Amino acid sequence: MKPRDVFIVDGSRSPFLKARGKQGPFSASDLAVACGKPLLLRQKFSLDLIDEVIIGSVMPAAHETNIARVIALRLGLAEHIPAWTVQRNCASGLQALDCAYHNIHSGKAQLILAGGVDTMSRAPVMLNDLMVNWMGRMMAAKSLPQKLQTVAQLRPAYFKPIIALLCGLSDPIYGLSMGQTAENIAYRFGISREQMDAFAVASHQRLMDAQDNGRLDEIEPIYDGKGHYYDHDDGLRRDSSMPNLAKLKPYFDKKYGKVTAANSAQITDGAALLVLASGAAVKKYDLPVLARISDSQWAGLDPREMGLGPAYAMAPIMQRKKLKIEDIDFWEINEAFAGQVLGCIEAWKDESYCREFLGLKAPLGEIPHDKLNVDGGGISLGHPVGASGARIVLHLAKTLHRNNAGRGMASLCIGGGQGGAMLIEAATEAEA
Repeated sequence: MKPRDVFIVDGSRSPFLKARGKQGPFSASDLAVACGKPLLLRQKFSLDLIDEVIIGSVMPAAHETNIARVIALRLGLAEHIPAWTVQRNCASGLQALDCAYHNIHSGKAQLILAGGVDTMSRAPVMLNDLMVNWMGRMMAAKSLPQKLQTVAQLRPAYFKPIIALLCGLSDPIYGLSMGQTAENIAYRFGISREQMDAFAVASHQRLMDAQDNGRLDEIEPIYDGKGHYYDHDDGLRRDSSMPNLAKLKPYFDKKYGKVTAANSAQITDGAALLVLASGAAVKKYDLPVLARISDSQWAGLDPREMGLGPAYAMAPIMQRKKLKIEDIDFWEINEAFAGQVLGCIEAWKDESYCREFLGLKAPLGEIPHDKLNVDGGGISLGHPVGASGARIVLHLAKTLHRNNAGRGMASLCIGGGQGGAMLIEAATEAEA
């Protein structure tokens, strides 16, 4: 073990709770604290030795500005431990892990708590510009006549809210929703509605099997103020089937589209936190290890096909490490949309696409479905955008450990036309 090797020591996450038309029972920091406390309590080292806390979050509440610091202090960490928040849309949790990875690898830190969180059910609802400007005029009015004159200027249009969640799920450059970008990918590669629905059904079946057979032990139960507890991902539809999904109409392109609510990720609340450590810290504190972080990569692409980001981000890692598809034991590609994941698979099989867009001399080949998202993904358990990157890395590490497997690749597409990927490898206490 090299002193600057970076290891995933441990991790926990909250249940992923589906948004159901109203605010969820927990704030973002509630969820992070609920999974962070048991994680930290079982560590062998003094918590004062943590060098920093890094959290990915896309839409923290107004009272949770720099939510990483809020989480750190609520967890009882010492005030001298700095904390900072990162935002890279859907891969914010992966960005937090990547920042921690580089800070440890460079020697700046030895122990870092990193992860991601979002409560999409509590995404802000904001005032529009007309109302904001009217309120400014109202506050500036000094006399009663001025105030009455300003009140008379109030119009019904001023009350139209801005739904931050809808804005966040749209591309501001091209004016497309994320679902429309998935339609573009399906059109490019000729992916059918039946293929998308079959992928979605498989996601639910795999999550159901994982829940029933205890393969989600990274989840920490959480209790609300009324004594109710939540101990599993509640977006699972156990009755998911091809006939049921066929009844749904396309959501984003109602006339010609193939993308439906059922073959898209669910809007969800959730958090995931991991402890990352240097090789020196693992030795010094006799820490167990789940996996070693081997490499990471970020990529940019046309925002109109943003869902192909994983194909762009994973390819350079495969080239650098001189890996073939069969060298990767398990894959996690975040399920923003079924068509988007299927599109990434098709892109790697397509010789012309690999040459023109990925700069490869030959196609990489086909990622095997039986090694991809083996316990479900965003379609079945949800995609709280700030947390998903941390969740897939944590679960991938657990999957490698459980199966005595060697390598795993985790990747996400990113709104705005980007992709992120992280390669992890098996590591044992004996190596430490």
